[in-house]
Amino acid sequence: MELEMAADELKSVLNRLRRAQGQIAGIIKMIEEGRDCEDVITQLAAVSRALDRAGFAIIATGLQHCMAEGGQETGDRDQMRARLEKLFLSLA
Repeated sequence: MELEMAADELKSVLNRLRRAQGQIAGIIKMIEEGRDCEDVITQLAAVSRALDRAGFAIIATGLQHCMAEGGQETGDRDQMRARLEKLFLSLA
């Protein structure tokens, strides 16, 4: 399955990932500075949620493309469904 996303969908996902990248850099700095464990864990949880949302956005786009391609043979649709379900569960 290729990652085919509209420009606005891709921009949103990339923004989420860039924000998470900045948060991760901040977490590394917090650890290096010996910051409070609770603060570090709070930031880790925020990054985790941001990454999950980016992943779910990509999967949702894949589902949307699959539904738009309704003319596929049943075997192809079943295979695509199984692949998307596996991806979804990997984030759950």
